[in-house]
Amino acid sequence: MDYQKSTCIIILAAGSSSRMGRPKQLLEINGEQLLLRTVQTALDARVEKIIVVLGANETVHRKIIEHLQVEVITNPEWEKGMGSSLKIGLAHLLETTPQPEAALVMVCDQPLLTSTHLTKLLNEATTNTRGIIASYYANSPGVPVLFKKSFFKSLLSIADHEGAKSILQKNKDDIATIEFPGGETDLDTWSDYENFMSTKLS
Repeated sequence: MDYQKSTCIIILAAGSSSRMGRPKQLLEINGEQLLLRTVQTALDARVEKIIVVLGANETVHRKIIEHLQVEVITNPEWEKGMGSSLKIGLAHLLETTPQPEAALVMVCDQPLLTSTHLTKLLNEATTNTRGIIASYYANSPGVPVLFKKSFFKSLLSIADHEGAKSILQKNKDDIATIEFPGGETDLDTWSDYENFMSTKLS
C-alpha cells in the first residue's frame, strides 16, 4: 500500500486562540500567515486530498487559503473542542472520498513542521503494519499523526473536547513513531510567538 497516494490530510484550524489573544492562524512567519504556511506544507507532501477545518473567524481565514487546492469546511460547533473538528473533518473525508486508506491529522500551530517530516510519516505507514504512525517529541507521540482506516471508527467516537491524543493513549502498542525535532514548539500564547521569532532571528 502506497500511503502517499491513498492518505488524506485533515488540518484542524478551527480554534479561537483564546490563550493567544488573537487568531494564531494569522501570525506571520517570514511574511506568511501561519495558516497559509501550514496548508502549503501539507500540499508539498503531495497526498490525495487536503481538508482544512475552520471555525472561529472562518471568513477571514478562508480568504487566506481559498486559492489553494484544498477543501475548506466549517465546524459550526468549533467551541466544543478539537475533537468536534476532527470528527467533522473525518466525516467529510468519508463522504467525499471512495476508499481512503488513512487520515493524517495536523494542527496549524507547529511552525517548524516540514513536508519532509510529513513524507516520513507516509513512508513509514507504507512499510509498517501498525495502525498509527505518530510524530515523537517531548518524550511522547503526538501530531502530526497518521491513522490508518482501522482507526476511523474510534476517531469518530471521541469526545468533542478530546483530540487525537486520547486515541494514542489507549493504543500504545499499535503506534510507530518518527522523531520530529522541534515538534514541541507550538504557538499557544503571544510570548510563545515572541520567543519563537526572537530565537529564529538570532
